[in-house]
Amino acid sequence: MASFRWSALSGGEVVHGVMEASDRRAVVEKLQRQGQIVLRAEPADGRKSLFEFLQIEIGGARGLDKTTLAELTRELATMLAAGQDLDRALRFVSENIGNSRARAILGAIRDKVRAGSPLAAALASEPKSFPRLYTGLVRAGEAGGTLAPTLERLAALLERERSLSASLRAALVYPALLVVAAGLSIVLLVEFVLPQFTPLFAQAGAKLPVPTRILMALANGLGVAGPWLLIGLAVAGLIIRQLLARPSYRLRADRFALSLPVIGTLLRETAAARLTRTLGSLLQNGMPLIPALGIAKDAVGNLAVAAAVEKAALAAKGGAGLARSLGESGLLPVRTIHLLQLGEEAAQLAVMALRAAEIHDERARLLMQRLVSLAVPTITITMGLIVAGIISALVTAMLSLNQLVS
Repeated sequence: MASFRWSALSGGEVVHGVMEASDRRAVVEKLQRQGQIVLRAEPADGRKSLFEFLQIEIGGARGLDKTTLAELTRELATMLAAGQDLDRALRFVSENIGNSRARAILGAIRDKVRAGSPLAAALASEPKSFPRLYTGLVRAGEAGGTLAPTLERLAALLERERSLSASLRAALVYPALLVVAAGLSIVLLVEFVLPQFTPLFAQAGAKLPVPTRILMALANGLGVAGPWLLIGLAVAGLIIRQLLARPSYRLRADRFALSLPVIGTLLRETAAARLTRTLGSLLQNGMPLIPALGIAKDAVGNLAVAAAVEKAALAAKGGAGLARSLGESGLLPVRTIHLLQLGEEAAQLAVMALRAAEIHDERARLLMQRLVSLAVPTITITMGLIVAGIISALVTAMLSLNQLVS
């Protein structure tokens, strides 16, 4: 008998302890019989770094990030395509991945698979790491005997989504830095440079020019009301967050966002891309239409569109066409409806859905680039006018002071 130090997730909390057992597998099986999700089990004399301790004991309840999920999916698909069995493939991936949290989660999944659980069911026990789309595709791949190609397509899907998200974030970096730099410049001028003229005019027995006095009044007002304004904004943000947590308010907000002139178009394209990509991937792996729509509606990220998809699923279940019901909602781009209708008529719904996803991904990327290209000069001109106004007030004060001295 040997001593093993273990960590497990029980009731939403991370618990840990030491157990006497013949081997690690016995520890895992005993903890699983107790209803706990094993995160780590290792010999008690094994050394553990402070970094790993913090990751497992404190942050163990969090799921995997998208980058790690894409990497392990690609490696697992490669191992299965090379002819390795699932147990050996999971062991290889868990031993070679650099993230200790991922190693713990994969270890728990491997233990469940070795105990006889299907891979999809083992993945479903980690919902924070593996979403419904992921487990649904794996379940379809297992049922059809095409797990390796399914994981290969799933890895490509995850990498495409990660690339799109990274490009969108990168496009927003420059406008954000521009706003921060301009804001700091304005604060520096108003809070530190402009107040230097007040004692000079007081000593000369003159008043500040009208533009300078107006600017000083605004600065003083913001200085007094600034903390209260920040508190008010924080309280308003919390209230809005609580309201959006309720489905009725979230539905109204999502529907209103879709009706906005430019942002609404971008949201429609993004929702259409997520819907068609998810639906096409599930159908391509052999999942029936109605269960596929049940998973796809959770992937769109908009309650209004999700409600339209749910309504379309009920219509399709009753024998009506999917595209026609989606078109009646008026929430998705017309191109989406046409491509899905063509797919239904040609019995190629999966192919046309994936084709629609590619088109909408590209349109969303182009729309974001256009928004950024318009936002940068708009921010530059606006901030330039504000800074120019402040500087003109300073120049007016300096000229007035020179006239008093002369």
